[in-house]
Amino acid sequence: MKKIILFTTLTSSFLMHAQNKINYPVTKKIDQKDVYFGTEVNDVYRWLENDRSPETEAWVAAQNQTTYNYLDKIPYRQDLKDRLTKLFNYEKISAPFEEGTETYYYKNDGLQNQSILYKKGKKGQKDEVFLDPNTFSKDGSTSLAGLNFTKDGSILAYSISEAGSDWRKVIVINTKTKAKIGETIIDVKFSGVSWYKNEGFYYSSYDKPTGSELSAKTDQHKLYYHKLGTSQKDDKVIFGADIKRRYVGGGVTEDGKYLIISAANSTYGGEFYYKDLTKPNSKIVTLIDNMNNDYNFVDNIGSKFYIQTDKNAPNQKLVIIDLKNPDEKNWKTLIPETENVLSVSTAGGYIFANYIKDAVSVILQYNYDGSLKRTVSLPGIGTVGGFGGKKTKKSLYYSFTNYVNPRSVYSFNVDSGISSFYMKPNIDFNSEEYESKQVFYTSKDGTKIPMIITYKKGTKLDGKNPTILYGYGGFNVSLTPSFNVANTVWFENGGVYAVANLRGGGEYGKKWHDAGTKMNKQNVFDDFIAAAEFLIAEKYTSPDFLAINGGSNGGLLVGATMLQRPELFKVALPSVGVLDMLRYHTFTAGAGWAYDYGTAEDSKEMFSYLYKYSPVHNVKSGVKYPATMVTTGDHDDRVVPAHSFKFAAELQDKYTGDQPVLIRIDVNAGHGAGKSLTSTINEIADEFAFALYNMGIEKLK
Repeated sequence: MKKIILFTTLTSSFLMHAQNKINYPVTKKIDQKDVYFGTEVNDVYRWLENDRSPETEAWVAAQNQTTYNYLDKIPYRQDLKDRLTKLFNYEKISAPFEEGTETYYYKNDGLQNQSILYKKGKKGQKDEVFLDPNTFSKDGSTSLAGLNFTKDGSILAYSISEAGSDWRKVIVINTKTKAKIGETIIDVKFSGVSWYKNEGFYYSSYDKPTGSELSAKTDQHKLYYHKLGTSQKDDKVIFGADIKRRYVGGGVTEDGKYLIISAANSTYGGEFYYKDLTKPNSKIVTLIDNMNNDYNFVDNIGSKFYIQTDKNAPNQKLVIIDLKNPDEKNWKTLIPETENVLSVSTAGGYIFANYIKDAVSVILQYNYDGSLKRTVSLPGIGTVGGFGGKKTKKSLYYSFTNYVNPRSVYSFNVDSGISSFYMKPNIDFNSEEYESKQVFYTSKDGTKIPMIITYKKGTKLDGKNPTILYGYGGFNVSLTPSFNVANTVWFENGGVYAVANLRGGGEYGKKWHDAGTKMNKQNVFDDFIAAAEFLIAEKYTSPDFLAINGGSNGGLLVGATMLQRPELFKVALPSVGVLDMLRYHTFTAGAGWAYDYGTAEDSKEMFSYLYKYSPVHNVKSGVKYPATMVTTGDHDDRVVPAHSFKFAAELQDKYTGDQPVLIRIDVNAGHGAGKSLTSTINEIADEFAFALYNMGIEKLK
């Protein structure tokens, strides 16, 4: 329920003026007004949504020049970059994985922009460089985004991302000769690749949008089948041509007998379909015809589907649905819901239940009849990844990490339950010198919120420690302990790193998620603010030494809380944030986020709620906001950079304090995935330098 009022130009662009001791570019304003349910809303920086226009590109260049002029004056910025470079310069090797008769793994010698895919040599032979993404582009901005082998391993379809875009290209090769098979498949988005025998594969994409492919709305996802040796223009639409659905995915079961199709309009809930591939010209059959709950296919034994769902189980359960009697009354619960959130995987003929208990991992191993085989003994308290693989393999690899232990890899025998150490990275970091502890603090409405705080042992709690408070709080995402080598530099300089497990996340299931969505979104901001107040009250830090950081939905979190409680924070670092809550759903696949946010067009009440906290619309004149450095990428087609552009322009226009308000825009970069190591180090160094400098830190320890 919105009408548009035509606009005219008010001011010229890119004139410079002095404010806050920094000469910010003056951002042109236009007379653009939208009307929502009778309320007129100005959108004077609408023109910045045209991401490819020469005018916007000039604005980006002017802002970057201002930002880098400021950063260049920080005396220890290069020292931070040098230390980060030294720390990142260690050999990184992934767990091996088997495809057909070959074994592969990823390896990075240290400072390579992208990790290289190797194939293990047979006895007496050297390992072979199989795919080197560093050769895909000169600046390391093209990354390897996915690998999908045929069952016998003879053919590989690999996906690449250019400049961090969500749009992918799929290249098919013969794994013996590396010869390319057929043409490159283009315009693939939010999709895996799933092979049907060695004949072809299923993939998903949208029709190419009109206008900018980086920002134009994409809302009809379709599942295609590509037959090898044919042209992409002849690919058949398998599902999604009739009714618009924003997310459609398809995959072939491990036994090759069924095509599983999921369809959704939001990031929560979805329909479920299947097709019997053993019967020529079989129809697609509906198993779940609504989007009220989540359904994730885990495995099948014949016609019995093992499906993880939150239907009548907010913390998830595993059920068996027999296609011969698929009515819900005939569903059999194999692993019931518990007080902890469940995620299910399979390997070696067993089912693995990965539970999150107060944000850390617990693994239970089950037989396919639902009987418990064992609780898996883990190396410690932290986050486990892996415990998935092919049915025929009796050994698997899993990773273990927490905030003070680098990600180590272990092998696991599924029959004996014995874990064996496989590898640990050689990093210049002594875990024994650091501690990481979990606390529970009270939010505004009395809810207990967990937070993990990490710092060097012996750190004096005197309120003077530089502290980063990180959060996300949305989309059912759980923040579990994970080591980040970059934080070593922060710790070395007396820093504290705190991660709050806010409502809106998935740490405690659907109820916890829903408690931070739509008209409950303020709970997330209140939880984050309460985390800051706890850190200050317990003297881990003080408002003069506290920085807040978050990306994407976490960028929204930082933007909203810095505006609501500016006096609590010295520094704000919102990254690739969703910051215009009235228009987010009009870009790319943003409409799919409506389960979490609601939209300004849903109702007058929903509009008013969004308008009240939307960062772009709540910057006030005369308020002393924290020192702020917004970060984004000019090719971000997940959360379009216009969010960050408009927020930075509002801050620079209205802020009257003496702290810097800058925007750092990575050129040829997207939402973060596949970013080169060089770009990653540069961005972290700039964020740390900006934060420490504005906390009054004169030199590094």
